[in-house]
Amino acid sequence: MEDPTPHKATSPDWSDASSSGSYADHIYAPKPIRPKLPSRKSSGTMIVPRDSTEVGPVEMRADDIRAMSPRRTSEDIQTLGKEARAELQRHAKALQDSLVNLFNRIEAVKEEHDKLDNHNKFLQKYIGDLMSTSKITSTSRSKK
Repeated sequence: MEDPTPHKATSPDWSDASSSGSYADHIYAPKPIRPKLPSRKSSGTMIVPRDSTEVGPVEMRADDIRAMSPRRTSEDIQTLGKEARAELQRHAKALQDSLVNLFNRIEAVKEEHDKLDNHNKFLQKYIGDLMSTSKITSTSRSKK
């Protein structure tokens, strides 16, 4: 067992560079003691021989630890399964909808890109034609 009395330093004249106070400035608390755990009876073994046809004890005493755990009926399990499937279906539907939205956005961006690319080619051709006509007109004026 531990001694619950406060532990004090053996020498009150110790100090380090960071402490500027005296020995009386330090607070000493007793070392905490861990409480003892209550003892419980063993809940028994669950090992059943392979050739045994008995399921085991169905009746459990009220103080048996296994009797305290929640039990689910087959209807509860089916309800939980249906809820989980419905949630997965909702999640899958949301993912599919977001995928369709992304696909539509990609198609719109492609169309806009193609349109801008065509306009760019048209403007390059137009500027090239203007440059060639300006060269023709400038050379014909200089010949006069």
